[in-house]
Amino acid sequence: MKELLLTVALFVATITNAQKGSILLSGNIGFTSEKIGDDKSTNFEFSPKIGYQFGDHWTVGVEGAIATLNTKGSEKTENYKTGGFVRYSADISDLFSFYTDLGAGYQNSSSNNAKGVYASLEPGLYINIKRGLALNFSIGGINYDNIDGTNSPRKERFAFDFGKSFNIGISKNFGL
Repeated sequence: MKELLLTVALFVATITNAQKGSILLSGNIGFTSEKIGDDKSTNFEFSPKIGYQFGDHWTVGVEGAIATLNTKGSEKTENYKTGGFVRYSADISDLFSFYTDLGAGYQNSSSNNAKGVYASLEPGLYINIKRGLALNFSIGGINYDNIDGTNSPRKERFAFDFGKSFNIGISKNFGL
């Protein structure tokens, strides 16, 4: 939590010294429920972003995620991510825009006090609904993460998952 507060404080300080632009607020909410035999698990995730748009096509900012995993017969696991991102966007029309987010940061999990890093490259499409309010759509990307905890082996994952996931989010641009 301290890392997230420090990152947000540094970002706010950066925004106050930046040139005229706009602020991007964005986020996704996800829920998964799985049942295999008698085993049932549920996963909830909230992942907000805030960024400063310093050019016609570029945004830089901070991102985070909070996720909980409940598995029948096991302890509830809480996972946190905090990091930075850079976004490149290009208008296709007045209604549609394409964007690509490159993000990286720190992650931890309450399971075995595990800590590690992550990186992701995810393209997407947003639909401008009204005055800077948009729906965001993405279908996966390229992801890397590792996590190492006490009394558990180091886990490392590389995923190329275009078309294996579908995310819907919302964003709002605020002029300064």
